[in-house]
Amino acid sequence: MYDKIFKPKKIELLTGEVVEEKVSRTWIYWIIIIIIIGLSVLLTNFDFSALSRSGLFLQKLASMLPPNWSYFDKVLPPLLDTIKMSFFASLLGALLAVPFAILTANNIVKNRLVNGIIRFIFMLARTLPTLVLALIATYIFGLGTFAGVVAIFIFTFSFIGKQLFEVIETVDMGPFEAAEALGVSPLKAFFIAVFPQVLPTYLSTALYAFEGNVRYAAILGYVGAGGIGNILNDRVNFRDFASVGMILVSILVTVMIIDSVSALIRKKIA
Repeated sequence: MYDKIFKPKKIELLTGEVVEEKVSRTWIYWIIIIIIIGLSVLLTNFDFSALSRSGLFLQKLASMLPPNWSYFDKVLPPLLDTIKMSFFASLLGALLAVPFAILTANNIVKNRLVNGIIRFIFMLARTLPTLVLALIATYIFGLGTFAGVVAIFIFTFSFIGKQLFEVIETVDMGPFEAAEALGVSPLKAFFIAVFPQVLPTYLSTALYAFEGNVRYAAILGYVGAGGIGNILNDRVNFRDFASVGMILVSILVTVMIIDSVSALIRKKIA
């Protein structure tokens, strides 16, 4: 048994040469995975008996069907607020991310201090979840959609900024250096030679961020940041699950439409 597991197997080729087949380490990986799973269960105090109550979850889902279609009139205004909030914050964050990404890219701005400071800002902004940012914004700016816009803007700015500067650092710098050699300023050379190379990725990332922001904005109302999350929280608290079903259907349809339009735009710019 020991030889089968730990010793390499010798294979004789047709030429008469004898080679050793490497011993498989798959069983070691499986043991490590099982140990990690076991430790995770112990450290998180996972209770398998709680799975027996999953039927209650299905009952709540069933109570949302059929949705309360007459409630759509009250869903539409906050839904539009959510879309406008997400669009404006995504647009503003995507635009502001460009100059900061340029400052962060070490092949464009060769100043390690500037690169490091902006990267730290991106990292710090990404560390805080959008819901926490919205909670902080409500304390500063008060309840309402403006707090939601601020939270989504910060997340979008950091997310697109990080993605963009990483792409900028991998572009072909030949055209940029040629433009600089002709006397073009570094900023103008960037937009002439570098930005066209990263534009498809930039637009695709911005659209992806907008899609995600609509989903995030749907729950920001739980902390008073406006949007459809306000009425969602209200209906859940009142156990009006038929209306909750209508809200979820509205969000689902909205996200599907945005996903379809975004996919079409990404296909055109690819």
